[in-house]
Amino acid sequence: MKSLILKDFYNIGHNVKSMLFILAVLAVSFISASNVSGYIFISAGLCGAMIITTFSFDDTSGWMRYALTMPISRSELVAAKFAALAVFCTVGSLFGLAGSLIGGSLTGKIALTPAGIGELLFLTLAAWEISLVFGSMSIPLVLKYGSEKGRLLLFVSFLVPSAICFGIYRLLLLLGEELAHRLLSLLLCCSPVIVLLWCYGMYRISYRIFAKREL
Repeated sequence: MKSLILKDFYNIGHNVKSMLFILAVLAVSFISASNVSGYIFISAGLCGAMIITTFSFDDTSGWMRYALTMPISRSELVAAKFAALAVFCTVGSLFGLAGSLIGGSLTGKIALTPAGIGELLFLTLAAWEISLVFGSMSIPLVLKYGSEKGRLLLFVSFLVPSAICFGIYRLLLLLGEELAHRLLSLLLCCSPVIVLLWCYGMYRISYRIFAKREL
């Protein structure tokens, strides 16, 4: 498993400089515009989307077909992609947090107080969860339709979690402000578990698709 994850890191290694440049430019743009929180989400989302790039390299080199000639199961190949995705999202979220802390403090947009830092940490967790949800949706799409077509379908798939979140939001409004606040707090506390369960569901779907795929 470790070697499979490292393989993806080595493949995208030459993209690191360009990604850092993009994140640096976005940091100046977003933080100077007082949108410190937005930069954390952008950073996590961009890094999480790199999982699709690893599939492009795999398709170009014929990696999947070659990997199955070795003592590697299909479940391990799929699990390695989800593990790599989690690392990408974590790195992107932490990079966004570091950029927001440094840029926000230099520009005076955030106060380095326990409350201000706590808010940034909460936003970092939210960015990690959202990027992980969207990234996990891309894996079964790419396995089913290929890296190029899956990349396009991913934008359409954004509507699914967006619709679910909007439906929950409307339901909470109907329950009243006080009850909605309590339920929302409960959902936020349980959100890491919910996201991990979502990713496990995406893993099972991805494995079923890959198990039936002819290479």
